Amino acid sequence: MELEEDRFSRKIIIAVTGASGAVYAKRLLERIGEVSPVLEEVAVIFSETALQIWEHEQGGQPELKPPAKGYDNNSFFAPFASGSALYDTMVICPASMGVIGRIAGGTSDDLIARAADVILKERRRLILVPRESPYNLIHIKNMETLTLAGAIICPASPSFYSKPATVEELVDTIVNRVLALAGFKVPGFRWMEND
Repeated sequence: MELEEDRFSRKIIIAVTGASGAVYAKRLLERIGEVSPVLEEVAVIFSETALQIWEHEQGGQPELKPPAKGYDNNSFFAPFASGSALYDTMVICPASMGVIGRIAGGTSDDLIARAADVILKERRRLILVPRESPYNLIHIKNMETLTLAGAIICPASPSFYSKPATVEELVDTIVNRVLALAGFKVPGFRWMEND
């Protein structure tokens, strides 16, 4: 699905799960407001474990700034729990293997899994950012299933060809890639275009 983000207002979903890598979610939430003036809403869902990991890795609790709006992962009354809501993209960052397995198995036992199921069934864009290493065969098969269903798997494997000098710049190699996959125009390093 090609998105021309300058032509219409967009509503997207960002889910944060309990995988290590809260810094990716933090930078994604910071950068999303910087790259697009046309966001009507960024719906944000944290799993309970994600909040615990955030506190451990980042300190404190996340602060959401408009257009970000938080939703309870245990509630199915969010608008994007139904395909009739016009949310065009969902990013799960970082994506735990438990959540990936539940989505691949069609188990909608919380709002994150239900929203992902809706995005897939409506043939919209689902981007999963797993932060796990190494993968076992179950992980690989679940990611294969989701890829065949239309999801994009974008592992949190930073790149180094832009010569990042800080942890934030290294994290941004993934965050910028995710934003580009979500259809946003993202300034930054492009291979063989910045020499």
